[in-house]
Amino acid sequence: MRGTVYKSTGSWYSVKTEEGVFYNCRIKGKFRIKGIKSTNPIAVGDLVEFHLEEIGDEIVGVISHIEDRKNYIIRKSVNLSKQTHIIAANLDQVFLLITLNNPTTFTSFIDRFLVTSEAYDIPVILLFNKMDIYDADEMVEVNYLINLYRDVGYECIEIEAKGGFNIDKVKEHMIGKTSMFSGHSGVGKSTLINALEPGLELKTTEISEQHLQGQHTTTFAEMYDLSFDARIIDTPGIKGFGIVDMEKDEIGDYFPEFFKLKSECKFNNCLHLDEPKCAIKRALEENTISWSRYRSYVQMLTGEEENYRMDNYK
Repeated sequence: MRGTVYKSTGSWYSVKTEEGVFYNCRIKGKFRIKGIKSTNPIAVGDLVEFHLEEIGDEIVGVISHIEDRKNYIIRKSVNLSKQTHIIAANLDQVFLLITLNNPTTFTSFIDRFLVTSEAYDIPVILLFNKMDIYDADEMVEVNYLINLYRDVGYECIEIEAKGGFNIDKVKEHMIGKTSMFSGHSGVGKSTLINALEPGLELKTTEISEQHLQGQHTTTFAEMYDLSFDARIIDTPGIKGFGIVDMEKDEIGDYFPEFFKLKSECKFNNCLHLDEPKCAIKRALEENTISWSRYRSYVQMLTGEEENYRMDNYK
């Protein structure tokens, strides 16, 4: 039998067959020793083959094969720095929710997410949520960020998940596609999904007053079929995003504005640090490339994984 993984709880998987029937499945032990370094050898969105076995009074599926992935989003695991975690697979696009505060989404986090998405050829749309709560000064900051990423080439949509502002615009982008929603805990992923599909009634929680950060409402990634010909994958809130398996000389290629200028550097293997006649450094001095984007690049290049979220925006 063949199906798509809709939910992963670590040891059990909810798999939907092509006929629309769901089965609880587990994996054969050999998947754990096939050289897959991620903490989860199977991810939501994977296409798998399985057969049914009777265990006691229950019929369960046993997954025997994972089909080749079109793409996937991967990051370093939170507590196991040498381990990686595949968040979801076979995506058409990702929506990254961003909030200026409550909680703060730093550009270093955004850039790491975008670089990983570029590396695996997954389009990203940036959703700037909670636009109704910002004062005049904060709106200046939000508009700065929106213009920064629009200039790079990313689509940015301003939304109010609670109030419904621009929800229809998000929905238009989702029709006929499998989309992943991601971002820090508390940015409004579940609220947005409930606005898109009220019948799901996903659990939401308020921001922690003490730490001004979100509390996890989603424990495991899970896919949902929506009523308007779309599928979404809701993911647990992400605190940090460590990049995986990138050579130093390729990181810059995943910054679109760097890649455009790369051929103008004097050296073909220019890392845009201290090399002479570097087109990226020249663009920085001319303010045609964002310093925050360049700082993110340098952090990735030098392997600074700790405390990168404490950077300022500018």
